[in-house]
This record gives sequence, C-alpha cells and structure tokens, in this order.
Amino acid sequence: MKKMIVAKWLGMAAIACTLCFVSCKPAQQQTEVAPVDDRAEILFETTMGNFKMALFNETPLHRDVYLVLAKVGYYDSLLFHRVIDNFVLQAGDPNSRYAKAGELLGDGEPFKIPAEIHFPKLYHKRGMVNAARQGDDTNPDRLSCGSQFAIMTCGPLTDAQIERGQQRMWAGTDSTATLTEEMIKTYKEVGGSPHLDAQYTVFAEIVEGMDIVDKIQKVATDKFDRPIEDVRIIKATVVKDYKK
Repeated sequence: MKKMIVAKWLGMAAIACTLCFVSCKPAQQQTEVAPVDDRAEILFETTMGNFKMALFNETPLHRDVYLVLAKVGYYDSLLFHRVIDNFVLQAGDPNSRYAKAGELLGDGEPFKIPAEIHFPKLYHKRGMVNAARQGDDTNPDRLSCGSQFAIMTCGPLTDAQIERGQQRMWAGTDSTATLTEEMIKTYKEVGGSPHLDAQYTVFAEIVEGMDIVDKIQKVATDKFDRPIEDVRIIKATVVKDYKK
C-alpha cells in the first residue's frame, strides 16, 4: 500500500513537471498525423471487455499525462460515469471509484491541461477520444480536465446532421472553421460528432476493441446518463510507451 501511494505521488509530480515544461514552450506549427507505429498505446481492461487507445504525438502534453496516469494506476477501478447511446462514453472521474449507486458524477478534476486543438487534422470521427472539459463560460481557454476522456460512438450521419453539426461548431467557435470534403465523407460513412470539432482536444483514438465500446454504449442508464449497473475500468496498462 505504501509503495502504491508513493508511486502515485511520484506520478502526480511527474505530471506537474510535464505541464510546466510543455505549457512554457511556444506553440508549434501543426504537423501531419503521426503513423500508428509511432504512437504510444494504453490497454483498458473493463468489466465488459477490453479496448486499446493510441495517443497522438500531435498532442504531446495530453499524451504524456495519460501515460503517467496509466502507469501509476490512476484509472484502475474508475467507472464509465456517462454513457449516451450513439454519442459518447465518458470515464476518468476520480470521484467514481467509490461512488454510491445513483450518485451524480462528472465533476472530478485533479488538474487542468492546456488545450491542444488541432482542427482539422484531428477531429471527432467515430472512435476518436477527446478530453472532457468545463464549458466556455467558466473555461474560455478550453483547458482540458486532467483525467476525464470521452470516446465518440455516433454512427454514420446524414447530410442534414452534418450541416447541423457544422452550424453548432460555428456557434461554439465564433469562427468560420469549416469541415473539409474528406471529413464530410468520413462523417457520412463512419460517423462521429462534428458539433464538437475545433472546441475540444482530440488526443487519441480507439485502435482495438471498438466492439466493446459499442457494447458498453448499449447499457441501461439513469437520468444522469450513468449506467444503472456499474461498468468499471479494471486496469489501464501502457502496452506501448512513447519513444522520443
């Protein structure tokens, strides 16, 4: 137990150092999405099966923080506290570890991470993972919650749905950020949530076990979108680390 506590404190210290170092660096020009072989990967074992997440090198701060959290066992025993069929799965609230049945979750936020939004290179197609955050009214810089992540599960969209998503994106960004033809094609064939584009940091994608993600999104939920029967992360393991 003492070793576990020490490890977790060391992990949090490493996160703090990472946040300080990266946030002090000047913004870099956007690059192409890195090949899959160059990305670190985290395996999430859950009570309903396993899935694997690959972390984008284009979002180095989020990548490094999530790797540290997985290494120190931060996600072990946390719940999927928000599940909306054909939209999203959300987990990572530290308050969910010992939460009582029916308890409202989602406010747990151990620290914040500076936004790393790379639109249009990284967008909210099905299977992508973004960092949850508080709304613009209290969080105008769109800082990410330090540990909560959301997996996009929405299926193929119609032209009308994509158009509505584009309109909502404009309303949220106060800009003329526009979906490319390739993005529109992907949203129509694969699915996703375009209304979130250019507003949240997309930092990872599911590369194995999307069938498990789909299975989880079908569970019965309460009025707070929390599964009635707990769906828990048993263990998160770094199966492929980042190599500098």
